[in-house]
Amino acid sequence: MAIKTIDAGMLQKMFLSGARRIEGKKEWINELNVFPVPDGDTGTNMSLTIMAAAKEVSQIAEPTMDNLAKAISMGALRGARGNSGVILSQLFRGFTKEIKEYSEINMSVMADAFARATETAYKAVMKPKEGTILTVARGMAEKIEEVAIDCDDLEEGLKEVLEYGDYVLSQTPELLPVLKQAGVVDSGGQGLMEVLKGCYDCLIGKESDTDVTITAGAGPASVSGSGASSENIDTADIKFGYCTEFIVMLEKAFNEDTEHEFKEYLASIGDSIVCVWLDDIVKVHVHTNDPGLAIQKGLSYGSLTSMKIDNMREEHHEKVIKDAQKVAAMQLEEEQEKARKAQPRKENGFISVSVGEGMNEIFKGLGVDYIIEGGQTMNPSTEDMLNAIEHVNADTIYIFPNNKNIILAAQQAQSLTEDKEIIVIPSKTVPQGITALINFVPGQPSQENAKRMTEEMSNVKSGQVTYAVRDTMIDDKTIKEGNIMGIGDSGILSVGEDIAETTKSLIDALMDDDAELISIYYGADVSEEDAQTLADAVEEKYPDCDIELQSGGQPIYYYIVSVE
Repeated sequence: MAIKTIDAGMLQKMFLSGARRIEGKKEWINELNVFPVPDGDTGTNMSLTIMAAAKEVSQIAEPTMDNLAKAISMGALRGARGNSGVILSQLFRGFTKEIKEYSEINMSVMADAFARATETAYKAVMKPKEGTILTVARGMAEKIEEVAIDCDDLEEGLKEVLEYGDYVLSQTPELLPVLKQAGVVDSGGQGLMEVLKGCYDCLIGKESDTDVTITAGAGPASVSGSGASSENIDTADIKFGYCTEFIVMLEKAFNEDTEHEFKEYLASIGDSIVCVWLDDIVKVHVHTNDPGLAIQKGLSYGSLTSMKIDNMREEHHEKVIKDAQKVAAMQLEEEQEKARKAQPRKENGFISVSVGEGMNEIFKGLGVDYIIEGGQTMNPSTEDMLNAIEHVNADTIYIFPNNKNIILAAQQAQSLTEDKEIIVIPSKTVPQGITALINFVPGQPSQENAKRMTEEMSNVKSGQVTYAVRDTMIDDKTIKEGNIMGIGDSGILSVGEDIAETTKSLIDALMDDDAELISIYYGADVSEEDAQTLADAVEEKYPDCDIELQSGGQPIYYYIVSVE
């Protein structure tokens, strides 16, 4: 039977289904990132973005197109993380602007909504790049416009559009050579396809392939699999203290009678029992005071794998302590907030994204009012930016994203702020942000300062050193899992087996005749002694340059360096 229209109730279910699907696929999407770095984050960013909207959508008891549109748009806008998350939020923003006036969506409205979504997303990106999520979105928008002319069946029409979206996605390596060289399709485009396929599965009545649930009362990216909250539970109320899980790889005959017998035994030693028999394996979950009994019984049927035992009483004690610490921290923050509001509003304020204690101290020393913890390993959201803006009591606030994947989220926060002048300095690295701050001149007009800081950043060449998480070929370099990589502003500049040697090769690649200062920030996994040895070697090779060595404390990246 043809599906001619979608009402608000169905759209709500479809959206949540799309959110569940990408949450279940996020790690796979992360692995599609071109650079084989240990913090590939496209899937995570897109999942956190849509989950922020899903939280709002799941709370609507009586959905209408209007209240759904507001929940999807604002939830995604405020929760957007990274370039892929911001672009996804803009796609949702355009789509919901088109559908909010209707009580039902047909093929014609859907085509208009796809077109507006794509137009909105392209406008949000200063320099749109083809071969990305934008290309995939535009391809589907063009296809649905064509399909809608002769087809009014949403099931049939959207199936054709999704098939074409997969085709456009498969062609992204032809548009971006770096994708082709790495042997992957665009990760953002893949993420978009997963969202839309989850929506479509719901439309046609197909069950989601993941058990992720969306919790209305939890945080912006609240998802859970199985398990129950331990809040308000006294330790004495925990009858069985060990959560025990394992899988039995069957080696003996197993039937319905055996399964029943196994369940009866588990019930005799515990509760919260899950015992699922699937072909040649049995999945077991039980809360018990003697995990050994459950394991011994499981061994009578075959060998065990994926074993996990958690002490729930111990976890509860830890949670109580953490909750008390959290309350104390909240009280301290409230007191500090009251004191801050009592202070007169100042002319200029500064917000910087940073990671690592050393980096944080450097930025605080340069006058930054508010540090947003995040950076490369976890991109902060637009909501994080807005919270920071709220905390800084100043007429003009400068934001330093210090990462190219955070700039769009900062700009989105800028567009959502009305009572303060927000200036986003487009710093793509920590050294650029530091240089920009140093060149701020008090008393000068904000736009002059912004221009000066941005211009000075162009004199900084920066790089970072980390390890490869997979084999690949990129920038004409063969990279093996575990190799050390020196990544510059425009790509991978050095590859080796040794951290220090690869870092020195990276610095060599960044050097030019005008270089006067080499700054080296060593990370959490590098000792001060090793860092000093490296700095001494660099100073010996470049005696005409000043060498500045500082502890950054950043995770994952052994060194962050700059030449200016």
